[in-house]
Amino acid sequence: MTEKKVQWGVLGAAGIARKRFLPGMKHCQYAEVKAIASRNGEKATRMAKEFNIPVVHDSYEALLKDPSIEAIYIPLPNHLHFEWTMKCLEAGKHVLCEKPFVTTAAEVSALMKKRDETGLKVGEAFMVRSHPRWHKVKELIGSGAIGKIRLVEGHFTYDNQDAANIRNAYKEGGGGMWDIGCYPIQISRYLFGEEPLKVAAFMEKDPDWGIDILGSAMMSFPSGQCNFSVGTQLARGQWVRVYGTKKSIEVEMPFNPAPDRHPTISIYSEEDPRVGVEVIEVPSKDQFTYQGDNFSRAILDDTEVPVSLEDTLGNTRVLVAMFRSADSGKVEMP
Repeated sequence: MTEKKVQWGVLGAAGIARKRFLPGMKHCQYAEVKAIASRNGEKATRMAKEFNIPVVHDSYEALLKDPSIEAIYIPLPNHLHFEWTMKCLEAGKHVLCEKPFVTTAAEVSALMKKRDETGLKVGEAFMVRSHPRWHKVKELIGSGAIGKIRLVEGHFTYDNQDAANIRNAYKEGGGGMWDIGCYPIQISRYLFGEEPLKVAAFMEKDPDWGIDILGSAMMSFPSGQCNFSVGTQLARGQWVRVYGTKKSIEVEMPFNPAPDRHPTISIYSEEDPRVGVEVIEVPSKDQFTYQGDNFSRAILDDTEVPVSLEDTLGNTRVLVAMFRSADSGKVEMP
């Protein structure tokens, strides 16, 4: 395998790029960020200086025309993902786009068609899927260590009451279920290795913004069930527990663990959490570093990206069905 580094560009100076993506990419073995583009030149220049990015483009179009850039990371607001992914592919660039990728199955299908036409790599930035502890959990389930998997429970909340924040903008694809509900959906689908047959959801909306701020949902899989809750105006918290017929697994900080510590996997064999527990520490680094390297290796070795558009299609169908369920008050099929 070649030691070449894929040359990356960042399309936009969003907060997640500065706080998460770029710090992780600094430590990649197979990826190097060479350019950033923004319609806010001052903001992009500051970020370029902070992360030693040599090239700053004053427009998105200029980045797409940069012949030195092979892959582009898109951290733009949700409603711009489809448009700019299409433009990147038309410009001959591989694309890693922030989650949620798009908000309709039709858009995913259109992206799949364009990907197949161009032969380029396209993936959704579910960085959790690149973290080795989830691979370990999947391995434990496959080995029968907890018996047959039957139930996944999850919870993800934070408090964001800033009216100017893009996550609270309805027209831009904001709301808790799209922003963080996508995580337990993604993880449960991954762990079961199946698609849910039916879903049900309840959602409470902010009276002024129109976005969902509190939601609870259930999914029925061929082999079991998943239930989870999300909220965007609550105390911060996150957990996932996986129940098998013999034991259960709890994953510490399941969705955004601190990059400077080794999160644990706890296997419980008794009801009392003080006894019968096996703790597994998975050596790790920033999950954005894993994601950048895994996606870059997919480009270099012409292999599958960590989260394919086929996977995105499954997640999108579930999310759309959950909104239908919340509106209809009925169980819906993805």
